Amino acid sequence: MNPSAPPPPPAAGSGRSPRRDALADRTGYDAYFLGPEVPLPVPVRGTVETVLLPYTHFTVVFRPDRRLAASTAVCIEGRELLEDVPREDVWEFDPRLPKEQQAGDDVYRNNSLDRGHLVRRLDPVWGAPAVAGLANTDTFHFTNAAPQADVFNQGKQLWQGLENYLLDHAAEYDRKLTVLTGPVLQDADPPYRGIQVPLRFWKVAAFVQDGALASAGYILDQSPDLSRDAERALAGATAGAPPPLGPFRTYQVPVSDVAEITELEFGPLPDVDVLPAARGPEERWRRLESYDDIVLHP
Repeated sequence: MNPSAPPPPPAAGSGRSPRRDALADRTGYDAYFLGPEVPLPVPVRGTVETVLLPYTHFTVVFRPDRRLAASTAVCIEGRELLEDVPREDVWEFDPRLPKEQQAGDDVYRNNSLDRGHLVRRLDPVWGAPAVAGLANTDTFHFTNAAPQADVFNQGKQLWQGLENYLLDHAAEYDRKLTVLTGPVLQDADPPYRGIQVPLRFWKVAAFVQDGALASAGYILDQSPDLSRDAERALAGATAGAPPPLGPFRTYQVPVSDVAEITELEFGPLPDVDVLPAARGPEERWRRLESYDDIVLHP
């Protein structure tokens, strides 16, 4: 179904939440930040219910039924990024949604799961110091997190550095990026502590190149090697140990493939993909071992 706005604040005199009031002025993601429109990625019409949660320079399209985001969208102004804003690691529920609809600390406590930022902490942290500070704090809402394995390897390093790499590439085009990110939410995702743990994550970057809109799509895969033991563990993961997760593997993939596996609408982005469309099936997902493997020109 069409995404809805967050619930309105309570009427005067009914006991407002100070934090809800503090979030009430957030304007969120700007679809025209690059000039050409890059709309929010929302579920294909009629599939699932979502709620739009605007923050500072980004918006979360949230799925209460999964207690996780379906997608996020952030505007990055590379020339104004403030990298010295301290990281506090204080995670909060978004007061605009009931806590029971969000995946909080109970999901991440005493296990090997990280709260993986969907909108990377530093991406919206730009502009005036006060605004950048708000953006930094806003990224630490549980609505902007999804469980990821806590191991760190080359695949995860590539994933975490994609925005920096793309900003460096876009330096001569004003260093502006729009980045769309989310988990791949599938019915077969393994259950754990009241949620289902996504095994893959996606990212689509949009930028202006040679005067025209361009896009690039990526997948991070933390699926386990599905041996018979791993399959049993995936099926039985509930309140005990989290499901077994494999090493992070990062791929550059067609944006149209991201749209297909997520059932999200990406507006014009599949048609302006920099990954050559003529690739055969065995080459459609390009495994990234280093930044040199990334394709940024058709």
